[in-house]
Amino acid sequence: MKEMSQTERLNYLVEEFKEDSIQYKDMETPKDTEGKKRVLRSLMNIRMPRRMDARVTAVQDEYLKERIRENGIVTLSDIPTIADQGSTHAFTDKLSVWQGDITRLAVDAIVNAANSQMLGCFVPMHTCIDNCIHTFAGIQLRAECNRQMNQLRAKYGPDYEQPTAVPMLTDGYNLPAKKVIHIVGPIVEGRLTKDLEQDLAACYKNTLDMCLENGLRSAAFCCISTGVFRFPNKRAAEIAVQTVTEWLSEHPDAMERVIFNVFKDEDKTYYETELQ
Repeated sequence: MKEMSQTERLNYLVEEFKEDSIQYKDMETPKDTEGKKRVLRSLMNIRMPRRMDARVTAVQDEYLKERIRENGIVTLSDIPTIADQGSTHAFTDKLSVWQGDITRLAVDAIVNAANSQMLGCFVPMHTCIDNCIHTFAGIQLRAECNRQMNQLRAKYGPDYEQPTAVPMLTDGYNLPAKKVIHIVGPIVEGRLTKDLEQDLAACYKNTLDMCLENGLRSAAFCCISTGVFRFPNKRAAEIAVQTVTEWLSEHPDAMERVIFNVFKDEDKTYYETELQ
């Protein structure tokens, strides 16, 4: 079979995912490319973890890898360390602040801010990092998360949910990152408490411990628990930098690079201030 163009892959996948969804198999397919991309992403977002035809999965993989190439893959050598910004921090050669799309990073592990169900975001086209990571990794990521959660439910009971600050390691599938570490951050319901601060610190420590245990030497952290989990951004940055610094002090040779990945200008400012 001749290799498909990216347009042919998109057209094929939209129709296959429509058919797979049952509920939306009769929906009208948009004529424009951007509309088709939105439909495909939405159908991927809402799809429950179950078997997919191997041919469809293979075309999905080709399509996503090309989409990621189009977006531009970012390697460690593309990301300056804080030493290049004149920082006097103890680990200037190991720390970076990088603003952009975490799904572009070719590192050993990216960190996903997950929810306690650990299956990704089911809201079509949602802009949260959980949705973005699952979208560009492909449907295999939700399937693996589901397998791991089923194993945990078999052990701990049918109502098991992933506790705060307990990381789960999966493959990265179509992402440039080798692995994804999913972690549930603390949710701030009212005032910020010392326990919530300790839970956030544990997210960073436990994730780095998982990197150490699995030989992962570069990791990119998102801003865990900020946004819909309502952890104050400035305090979250302070805790992240302090915890990572303390961990690196105890394991100075364990990591080649730790990246604080930010999306908002506000967070970029907070991290750069902390790392001066």
